[in-house]
Amino acid sequence: MPDLKVRRLGCTEMTPKALGLGCGYLGNIHQPDDEAVITIREAIEKGIDFVDTSPEYGVSEYRVGLALAGGWREKVYLQTKVGSHPRFLRDFSKKATIWSLENSFRLLQTEYVDSVLIHGPRYDIEAPLGACLDVLVDWKLKGRIGHIGIGVRQPEFHRRAIETGEIDIILSFLDYTLLSQSITKTTIPLALKNDIGIILGSPLCGSLLAGPEPKNKSIKKLLPDRNGIVPPSLVGGPMDTAAISSAHQIWQWCNEQSLNIRDLAMQFVLNAPVRGNGIVLAGPSNVREFDEVYASATTKVPEIVWKDFKTAFGVRI
Repeated sequence: MPDLKVRRLGCTEMTPKALGLGCGYLGNIHQPDDEAVITIREAIEKGIDFVDTSPEYGVSEYRVGLALAGGWREKVYLQTKVGSHPRFLRDFSKKATIWSLENSFRLLQTEYVDSVLIHGPRYDIEAPLGACLDVLVDWKLKGRIGHIGIGVRQPEFHRRAIETGEIDIILSFLDYTLLSQSITKTTIPLALKNDIGIILGSPLCGSLLAGPEPKNKSIKKLLPDRNGIVPPSLVGGPMDTAAISSAHQIWQWCNEQSLNIRDLAMQFVLNAPVRGNGIVLAGPSNVREFDEVYASATTKVPEIVWKDFKTAFGVRI
């Protein structure tokens, strides 16, 4: 069983393990706080030392704060986001950004966060890179924030953010998986050139590559937003019928080969061409799911499997 390697995150001084803990699903209000706390601490005990959350994830920040109390905070790099709190959703003004940061720090029970990302601008990148970025830079200078990044999918937004000279980390999701590797020609080489840390999210494409059979009938059709445009954050995920179809083909092939699709999915992303300059962020909703993801992340897939997989689907590690 291979160990999780230590990675670097570009020009930052952070050197986390290759697998980080995304706490999006741990913010579900229908689950007890204790379940989330136990999951986070289980991950830390297994060596995971990068924890990611956001105001958008329900009560995730509050639960992360609970889990990291009592000395656990010192064991991890902690990351949260701005621009996505329901009270100021997609509001990147100075007022909204300051309020969001103060609220997050209160919930997280901390005076310092290792990195804060601008979260999810959909169709405009200039507004987030104005007053919002100014606030983040100010908090960084004051020693409240370690590093600044952006969490969004569009490569053109990544490029523009990097051009500011203030961005240390790029978080992308759904664009380096068994289903899609689009950022290998855009964001990854750009980030490497500029020594920007890379975080690859959604390695299991929501639930599509997690193990259960991907089924169209259990997924609502991909719906456009109120402007009639499909939000970029939804394309290629568990609400995208094209992605479901591709995932099902891989799932069926794995079953025929007596393979666990989750093992291939995790190993593939952990071997992304980031040259040791980036991590993978997985988001379990409970201890069982974390243990499954961790097992897949530390289970070596034989060379012959990847050779056959490339023959069938055109990609391999």
